[in-house]
Amino acid sequence: MEPFRTMTSLAAPLDRTNVDTDQIIPKQFLKRIERTGYGDFLFFDWRNLPSGGPDPAFVLNDPRYKGAQILIAGKNFACGSSREHAAWALSDYGFRVVIAPTFADIFFSNAGKNGIVLARLSEEQVAQLLENAKTIPGYQLTVSLEAQTVTDNRGFSATFDVDPFRKFCLIEGLDDIGLTLRHAAALDTFEAKHDEASWLKAK
Repeated sequence: MEPFRTMTSLAAPLDRTNVDTDQIIPKQFLKRIERTGYGDFLFFDWRNLPSGGPDPAFVLNDPRYKGAQILIAGKNFACGSSREHAAWALSDYGFRVVIAPTFADIFFSNAGKNGIVLARLSEEQVAQLLENAKTIPGYQLTVSLEAQTVTDNRGFSATFDVDPFRKFCLIEGLDDIGLTLRHAAALDTFEAKHDEASWLKAK
């Protein structure tokens, strides 16, 4: 997992509330066995017209937001089913930060384990950022996980809370496997002693 400390990036406004995980990554794509490649299917039903081809009205198809690594959304983001694929899709597409007033609890955990910083700001603050991202060409935000701040170059500044353990994991780039491997030496020692146990030798 790539460490996250501070990042400045173009911000994309998804001005919708109650965005559920079936919209983030529709169920027909959950049969894949890989953890990569889901970015192509992020918001699939919104990004594409029923007749085929990209919907020019959807924000992520707007050339102005190409390469954005920060997504701004309405409250209750990623509600619905608990599929971890939603975090995989956002990460694989390139988003490192999602800013919203509230997030679904299980997604909040899944996102952190997949290197995505979730910044909870007030509805008023998010409304301001959405408006800025929609109306100011090339609008960028700076998100500092170390300082727990969201700022721009126009005077906006806000702080967000983050669990200390999750903050440590994100800054160090540690997912669940990475956390386990930090104790690799102790695990090797335990296994060696376990293999030498007399009751095992007796067999």
